[in-house]
Amino acid sequence: MTQPAPTHDHDHDHHHDHHAHHGHQHKTPGGIYLISPSGAVPDPAVLDLARQRLGELGFKTTVDRSALAVHERFAGTDKQRLAGIARSLKQKHPIVMATRGGYGLGRLLPFIDWNAVAESGKSFVGLSDFTAFNLALLAKTGASSFTGPTALFDFGAKTLDDLTAALFVESMRNELEILSFETQDADPVDARGVLWGGSLAMLVSLIGTPYMPKIKGGILFLEDVGEHPYRIERMLTQLWHAGILARQKAIVLGRFTEYRLGANDRGYDLPSTVAWLRATVKVPVITGLPYGHVKVKATLPIGKKVGIATEPGMAHLVLEEHF
Repeated sequence: MTQPAPTHDHDHDHHHDHHAHHGHQHKTPGGIYLISPSGAVPDPAVLDLARQRLGELGFKTTVDRSALAVHERFAGTDKQRLAGIARSLKQKHPIVMATRGGYGLGRLLPFIDWNAVAESGKSFVGLSDFTAFNLALLAKTGASSFTGPTALFDFGAKTLDDLTAALFVESMRNELEILSFETQDADPVDARGVLWGGSLAMLVSLIGTPYMPKIKGGILFLEDVGEHPYRIERMLTQLWHAGILARQKAIVLGRFTEYRLGANDRGYDLPSTVAWLRATVKVPVITGLPYGHVKVKATLPIGKKVGIATEPGMAHLVLEEHF
């Protein structure tokens, strides 16, 4: 196993030793096909900027013909968005990326040919509302996919975060072996299991449906945006009552952002929720995962067997193991 280095504020030289045995040192990353399966793209100029940035990283891009469609809050009608997903399976680029999250994938799930998605061999990447796609694919076929940057939020940002971009490129090349991150609050754990999760609200919306993966002994990671800590706790409570949390080997918390506390909280905040989770569910909890609706985000494989280990102040997610 290679010596991990902290994710924050470091260069990526510690990965470069491995390129030789992966045989990838001269390989340019594959092309990206951009689809809008959820919310409408507010500004096409931002998508142009994202394509330019992806081009600079070595990715050719093609935009699906209905990616800029608008119907109510959605990127086109359900039929248009389903057609975009179907086209993404047949085109030549190996990576399919969502332009953005928002809302709308949940209503498409019964109409997607999940076996065709799995058999396409494409790498699907998205965040937030895309969690429904990631988890439905895993539940229906066992196939893995990625959660990570989206075109607009990340590659179309005023300034592109270099670490987010580097982690994405390495993940698309299967060169990201260990993701190490700082944690102020981690239970001791050294375990292996299927990595799964994403947006907490999206995950909870799938409980009791055919699109909820049945993962035992997994490593569950969670993030969300605009959800007050009591709502986060209520969703975690639902996962607990459903028996889902107790079956996991570890619960890894990413960033929970953009919420506002009120006077009646009286000191109740996210740490209160985490303390409740730890006391109630006897599963190791790890905080600090660089993932969520934030600038610095890792690209993570949903449905892949990984390792997780902690030491004081640090956690290590082992994504590529060599046996």
